[in-house]
Amino acid sequence: MQLEEGLVRTGRHSTAYVACGPEQGTPIIFVHGWPERALSWRHVLPAMAERGMRAVAPDLRGYGDSSRYTSLSAYAQEAVVGDMLELADALAIERAVWVGHDWGTPTVWSIARHHAERCLGVAGLCVPYFTLERGLDAVIEQVDRSVYPQAQFPAGQWEYMRFYEESFAEATALFDSDPLGVVRALFRKGSADGLGQPSPTAYVRTQGGWFGGAGVVPEVPRDDDVISEAELAHYADGLTRNGFFGPDAYYMNHQANAHYNRPQAMGGPPETLHMPVLFLHGRFDYTCETVQSSLAVPMRERCPDLTEHVIDCGHWMAQEKPAEVTMHLADWVLGRL
Repeated sequence: MQLEEGLVRTGRHSTAYVACGPEQGTPIIFVHGWPERALSWRHVLPAMAERGMRAVAPDLRGYGDSSRYTSLSAYAQEAVVGDMLELADALAIERAVWVGHDWGTPTVWSIARHHAERCLGVAGLCVPYFTLERGLDAVIEQVDRSVYPQAQFPAGQWEYMRFYEESFAEATALFDSDPLGVVRALFRKGSADGLGQPSPTAYVRTQGGWFGGAGVVPEVPRDDDVISEAELAHYADGLTRNGFFGPDAYYMNHQANAHYNRPQAMGGPPETLHMPVLFLHGRFDYTCETVQSSLAVPMRERCPDLTEHVIDCGHWMAQEKPAEVTMHLADWVLGRL
């Protein structure tokens, strides 16, 4: 099914997007993570459209053909949520099913918390509700200390986020030196080999940078179970044109995000999500490890209408196992909404 391309311009921001499916179908909006763009949903969009839904996927700010900014604070979740609501308004979507992956999940969880009236339902891939949208400390609280001893890994698997905070320019410069190589190196399928072992992200800080602190992006074969050569080029094109400043800046707003999603007792929005919620776990996603650790527990305590499934895949779930993602999404939407 052909994807339609569009651009929504407002007085504050421009959002590029792709869409497919009947205009009157149930709206379902897919929000990508780092360092992706709308392309990451390429398999799922037409599959949902074939089931009668109106499927939309934007490029987030700093990515692809959407607006980019030169200040770190421009990439806080409150601003990203504003972009998504403006997109929905421009497309005459009053309520939608919101689906997020990676850094897209803090966005859809924040929409659900602050703007429940705009949600038919909300789904997250890899990053559970009531975690990262509340800032870095919220996920460190749930670190599995049997895998990440406090003395060796103070921030657990999230040590790489501390590295961004301490060495932002260095991290960004390395990625900017070879965007094609970064995507080729990172976009890889999951494996059972890492079960019970620390994620590579836990070593970024002590090793002085990504890729073992070598200061160069490694040359590795492309994993064609996740991306094709054409798709690799599409990602790299956007990252080369825009640079990694915007994508990496999402990691620099933990305090602002924590304030935006502060506890209800401190003036924040309600914490319980009463709409239908779907969460898909990646069994072999060792950074966002949710199967053995307690990372998903806060979500279970605050989502009374929660459906969960575990998929045998790594972090790039919708690209590695699109059939399983589509099946669970479609069954949930058609059966619950």
